[in-house]
Amino acid sequence: MKSKYTFITLRDRPEFMDRATTWFHEKWRVPTEAYLNCMTAYLNRETEYGWYLCLSGERIVGGLGVIENDFHDRKDLTPNVCAVYTEEACRCQGIAGRLLNMAVEDMRAKDITPLYLVTDHTGFYERYGWEFLCMVRGDGEPEMTRMYVHR
Repeated sequence: MKSKYTFITLRDRPEFMDRATTWFHEKWRVPTEAYLNCMTAYLNRETEYGWYLCLSGERIVGGLGVIENDFHDRKDLTPNVCAVYTEEACRCQGIAGRLLNMAVEDMRAKDITPLYLVTDHTGFYERYGWEFLCMVRGDGEPEMTRMYVHR
């Protein structure tokens, strides 16, 4: 049986860059220019930090990226998985887990390890091999947030 989802890197389908910048901006309210700059650097091979998408047909239903720092004070903990999101109607189908594993495997193949991520979630990332590492402070945030590592 054929899966209804396709998992790609932005390098597989660079024509998705504009759509992906808009999609991530709508989910996280980070300026589109920030996504555009990171994605352009990836497509131009200025960095190996990638962007990973889940498609349903030609529609983006999940995605995440790997960037230098995800807006926190521990600049030594790099690179970071960022912007993990799955459309609500598509959740609980393993999309985020598959995207996380895809990013980890891709980075590991490029000798980029470990990976870090910041989140307020507890219990979710552990299912995919992530371990709680420490608390970090987000840029301009009064509260500390959780930092995970995947070795």
